[in-house]
Amino acid sequence: MTRVIAVANQKGGVGKTTTAINVAACLAEAGFATLLVDLDPQGNAGSGLGLEAESAERSVYGVLGGQVSLAEVTQPTTVESLWVVPACRDLAGAEVELAGAENREFVLRGALHGALDAYEFVFVDCPPSLGVLTVNGLTAAHEALVPVQAEYFALEGLAQLLGTIDLVRERVNPDLRLLGIVITMLDGRTRLGKEVAAEVRAHLGGDVFATQVPRNVRLGEAPSHGLPISRYDPTCAGSDAYFDLAKEIVTRAPAGQRRPSGG
Repeated sequence: MTRVIAVANQKGGVGKTTTAINVAACLAEAGFATLLVDLDPQGNAGSGLGLEAESAERSVYGVLGGQVSLAEVTQPTTVESLWVVPACRDLAGAEVELAGAENREFVLRGALHGALDAYEFVFVDCPPSLGVLTVNGLTAAHEALVPVQAEYFALEGLAQLLGTIDLVRERVNPDLRLLGIVITMLDGRTRLGKEVAAEVRAHLGGDVFATQVPRNVRLGEAPSHGLPISRYDPTCAGSDAYFDLAKEIVTRAPAGQRRPSGG
């Protein structure tokens, strides 16, 4: 069964898209057929892999509007086994357009239906908000992956996001589960970073991944080259962290869905 994972946090700048790109790439490098759907109007998941939408209609915006199928706008990347559905700035208008639509929470789920058999993992990079697009991502997903920056301000909205996940589960997607919370942009040399990481673990325990993603210059440079960190600098600390996180994600598969990495 394909695992559909929504990467979500309503706060920007927490490493959400960086996590979506690099975990997807690491899993693809390990041999898992992986699709990354960019649901953020900023379009950084696509551009971070060197891809842009051909036009608004030939992007995830066109998919949500019913003009094109998911398969028609899916693009290959430089990483074998990794494909991307790019976004465009017009996607911001979809928040308004979908608001009045019938069954608006299920549009992305419907678009993904029939396309999942080709992939073992599908990642949905949600926008930094709790609007209709993010709810679509969570409704289409089986699991939610939540990146949290190791700073106190980044913790403020975490309870709200976890509440939204619970609400989506109760009302529209009973199969949704919290895959886990990953601490990102951690500067282990500072007391603040260590304190925030410790507080997250104290409150959320086993829901927090063991892997912590460090603040890493090479991670920041990679998107400007259109490459995931596994291709830009596979030996840096950021690359090691995302490979470790990918391994944890594989091991956290629901019962009966696990297979050896790269198998």
